[in-house]
Amino acid sequence: MGPLSGLRVLEIASAAPAPFACMMLADMGADVLRVDRPNKKVSVEGYPDPALDPLGRGRQSIAVDLKSPEGRDLVLSLCDPADVVVEGFRPGVMERLGLDPEMLIGRNPRLIVGRMTGWGQAGPLAERAGHDINYVAVAGALHSTGRTDSPPTPALNLVGDFGGGGMLLTVGILSALVERSLSGHGQIVDAAMIDGASLLMASVRGMRDAGSWNDERSSNLLDGGAPFYDTYKTADGKYMSVGALEPQFYKLLLEGLRIEASEFPRRMDPKSWPQQRARFATEFAKRSREEWTRIFEGSDACVFPVLEMHEVPHYQQVTARAGFVDVAGQSQPAPAPRFSRTPSGISGPSPRPGTHDPDALGEWGLDQKKLQDLAKSGVIWRPDHVSSGDMKLPSEPIHERPSDQGQSRPKVGQKA
Repeated sequence: MGPLSGLRVLEIASAAPAPFACMMLADMGADVLRVDRPNKKVSVEGYPDPALDPLGRGRQSIAVDLKSPEGRDLVLSLCDPADVVVEGFRPGVMERLGLDPEMLIGRNPRLIVGRMTGWGQAGPLAERAGHDINYVAVAGALHSTGRTDSPPTPALNLVGDFGGGGMLLTVGILSALVERSLSGHGQIVDAAMIDGASLLMASVRGMRDAGSWNDERSSNLLDGGAPFYDTYKTADGKYMSVGALEPQFYKLLLEGLRIEASEFPRRMDPKSWPQQRARFATEFAKRSREEWTRIFEGSDACVFPVLEMHEVPHYQQVTARAGFVDVAGQSQPAPAPRFSRTPSGISGPSPRPGTHDPDALGEWGLDQKKLQDLAKSGVIWRPDHVSSGDMKLPSEPIHERPSDQGQSRPKVGQKA
């Protein structure tokens, strides 16, 4: 299942970007085993249960005391058959745990070690704490987001944690795997969110260098400054998005709003933007979001509804592509991108820490007796409420595939 079927990934549990990368690898068919902390309590704010976190889907979990010699030796034994090890600690933590990436590659020369940090493995800020908002702040992305009369506005944690973090790490790991297929050698991938956020700003920086972008927020073509690239409130208090950048699309926008083109002969002149925006706002406020959606249906005006999260799985284009799937009763985004010959899939929901399948761990070189001995000694831990009969993941994965509009989404345990 998936283009990465047969690939073994050992994930040292962390938060946000590294789990996102491992989710993508698992969706693409990799066998991902997550090493959790023993007696881990639910500490991820916003998730009442780790099993509800989509970032953890499709893996097994083994809870190991990494500070014990036996726990360290156990993880080392898991690194030997692995193709990839992923960790998201601050620089130096893996080394202090006795899991130095250079040493791991010395034991397993084909190993890829993906390291996810905010600031990178070196530099004056390398060991400083930080979060998405800090990394995108120093990358210049935060300053450029928001309205002129308001402070910089975080774009959730998409730019640092996920786009500039987890996605960057995924690209790095896959690139290293391609190179390994040629050289036969593994290597370390140093993925830093400050680097990724800066890369995501490349196009905007190019416009700034060319003199077509300035540092004042909401005054440029793509930051809400242009009235034909913005959002507008509708009569029912909802919003429509407008992206009519090209002249032919702008013409269709005016036609849909019933505005004469002669009103704004110089649409690209920033001096006319306040008047255009006021006019557009007046018109959009006359009808509901549903009405405007119907008016622009089939049009290339680049006008679409701003959907709330609960609405997205039911949107016509999303359902046509089977863009969401039900995983243990939870609606989650389907694997992406799509592959024509080796479709991705979700092999199971997110596990609670320590709920591994002993049979699956046998493929990693661990036998039942060793697991039992380590459990008795406290090196590995299992939740008290989990029995051996509860550890199996569904035998049939959820596969990505297009579907007819209105067709029910596939569920874990059902064939897609």
